[in-house]
Amino acid sequence: MSVTVREALPQDEAPFRRLWADYLAFYGVGIADDVTDLTWRRVFDPASAIFMRVAVVDGDVVGFALCLTHEGTWTSSLDCYLEDLFVDAAVRGKGVGRALLDDLVVLSKGKGWSRLYWHTDETNATARKLYDRYVESDGHIRYRITL
Repeated sequence: MSVTVREALPQDEAPFRRLWADYLAFYGVGIADDVTDLTWRRVFDPASAIFMRVAVVDGDVVGFALCLTHEGTWTSSLDCYLEDLFVDAAVRGKGVGRALLDDLVVLSKGKGWSRLYWHTDETNATARKLYDRYVESDGHIRYRITL
């Protein structure tokens, strides 16, 4: 199976929305449609720090990585935060997640960004198995206040 990773295109909206719905179901969360609509628009807004990479197999979008770049206080160049990564269940375990992460590493190095980082649920053993191949957990615990 050959996986191609590329920048998201406007014609990727329908497959993205299908995968996004599966992603939200996986985590048992709901996000209002207007927030999903806004996220989609931000991907293509040059003023937004959000961008998306998609994984394509046989012409079908089968995964995505939603990221954003931001300044930091410990570095002089941008950081890249991988906020959402999801792969269609039908192709999990076949290198799609790895292809998305490999692409982000290459992209981050090419752009001169300082760091690429992400979080995952501690119970997501499948994702953690992949992530542990890249880097060990840095031991930080996330705290979040929803306002």
